[in-house]
Amino acid sequence: MVADALRDVDPVGALGAEQETAWRGRYLRHFRRLVEAGVATPEAWRAVAAAGLGSVRSRMVVASDDGDVPLASLADAPAGRALDTVEVRGEGDRVDELVLPHRGRRLAGGALHRQLDEWLTNGVLEPSAAEALRAVAAHPEWLRLEGRTIAVLGAGAEMGPLRPLLGWGATVAAVDLPVAAIWERVVRTARDGAGRLVVPTASGEGASLTERAGVDLLAEVPAVADWLAGLEGRLLVGNYLYADGGTHVRVSVAADALGERVCAARPDTALGFLATPTDVFVVPREAVEHSTQAYADRTATAKTLGRPLRWASRGRLLRRAYPATTETGWGIADSLVPQQGPNYALAKRVQRWRATVARHEGRQVSFHVAPSTRTRSVVKNRALAAAFAGAHRFGVEVFEPDTANTLMAALLVHDLSTDPVPHAHPWQDEAHAAVHGGLWRAPYEPRSALGLAAVLGYASARS
Repeated sequence: MVADALRDVDPVGALGAEQETAWRGRYLRHFRRLVEAGVATPEAWRAVAAAGLGSVRSRMVVASDDGDVPLASLADAPAGRALDTVEVRGEGDRVDELVLPHRGRRLAGGALHRQLDEWLTNGVLEPSAAEALRAVAAHPEWLRLEGRTIAVLGAGAEMGPLRPLLGWGATVAAVDLPVAAIWERVVRTARDGAGRLVVPTASGEGASLTERAGVDLLAEVPAVADWLAGLEGRLLVGNYLYADGGTHVRVSVAADALGERVCAARPDTALGFLATPTDVFVVPREAVEHSTQAYADRTATAKTLGRPLRWASRGRLLRRAYPATTETGWGIADSLVPQQGPNYALAKRVQRWRATVARHEGRQVSFHVAPSTRTRSVVKNRALAAAFAGAHRFGVEVFEPDTANTLMAALLVHDLSTDPVPHAHPWQDEAHAAVHGGLWRAPYEPRSALGLAAVLGYASARS
């Protein structure tokens, strides 16, 4: 799929991907090439995205009782069943202003603005993100998203917007696996909130809601699509799904097929995505300049220790994030983390490709880079958990889930309440209002500091 995406705009890169003999260890260079190949022109960027999605459609299949059938068959395949709908109304008081949970405090008004100022100074988010969040704070009437239904794929995900949206009084259509423990948590969140939750359920009397709720998207794309298409309100289909290994690719592709089918039935449907910051992005000159200044302003101790570390590691440790000079007006922030693996990288890249293509087709798209967050799926990896614990020593802030999902939900509200900002190049759409946690503006190239961050994180955890 990577080779197919590159083939028209970068034949040499496509050949390199096809002939790679150690994909698991060297996939990073090829995923970076996907970005480098597209940055020259908007047309090249969109060509990579369209070819990548075309490869997904041609190479992925749907397994059925009659054998494998093309992925495109999901566009009009009949649903195996009709899903019922159950509504859960919130019983709590509506949160009628933007309140941000942060380190045990609840920030609103002046305290929220001061925190945004601090993050700007530290390079934790882009100025456009701070501007959007300030606009939402100034317009609390936006928070209810009147007339909208937000379909949250992966309703139980820690990074999903379920809790803040329901707290603000919005209508949410929740999609997740038919697992009672997930739905007990989701329904409890709905009842604690002030919004309206609509849930797909199997038909059947006697069983409780949490026992009937949910659907496996991998098996029932047509049923979920038809259910969503029949809901009231203008839809946004938001992908917040995660799974381990190759299953993440499968659920990302299933969500993409679902989105296409819903958009065909409801042409005014919007799409929503959260991008991982541990990927490769083109970033504005201001981010490069911030990082360059941070590198120049390192403490004397950091400079003294950095030289022997770089020499001993043959330049692999504590490299500066960007070249000393740039005349392009942009830089490339390469934050891919080898431990996450190529399946994760591909699953997230499929979402980026879809956002690019959908935006070009005139569809409303909410796409934002979200910060590294201490979710259960991340911290169960001991190496990543340790790196997160030591990341602050290298200019990177790792967020708690309730802070991150509230921030990203507020940016979603902003996107659905305002006109999109026009950009000359699609990479600028991706960089707009990014909350990268400092990865784009830190002094060091992230992979060159990851190992040291993990060592320091282990040490702090043991002390």
